[in-house]
Amino acid sequence: MNYGANSYKQMSVKTANRGQILIMLYEAAIQNVKKASAAVDKNDRSAKGIHIGKVHDIVNELVNTLDFEIGGAIATDLERLYNFMAEQLIKANMDNSKAPLLTVQKLLETLLQGWRVAVADAQKQNVLK
Repeated sequence: MNYGANSYKQMSVKTANRGQILIMLYEAAIQNVKKASAAVDKNDRSAKGIHIGKVHDIVNELVNTLDFEIGGAIATDLERLYNFMAEQLIKANMDNSKAPLLTVQKLLETLLQGWRVAVADAQKQNVLK
């Protein structure tokens, strides 16, 4: 069963456009923030660290995909926001605290909503490849 799910995920990523991949990254980050929060509740420091690490990797990838030439001030603002999230993730991991994770989760969910609209609009205009 797990093999089929992994194959599906791999195929989804291979056939997705940039906007869809961006949305998948946000969704994966949110899932891992929730798992890290649950690990804090259970005082499972190992699982917490693993899931925070995954979110941190995704946030770093989001920073790496920013295009400052095209994005201008928006890209700069997103970079600041992503850096803030990274700081909150470090704080959550060091302090074994759920509050910074909830902050990151809310930010990611808000950004995901915006990106879903932007990607849908871009697809309607046939801008994304």
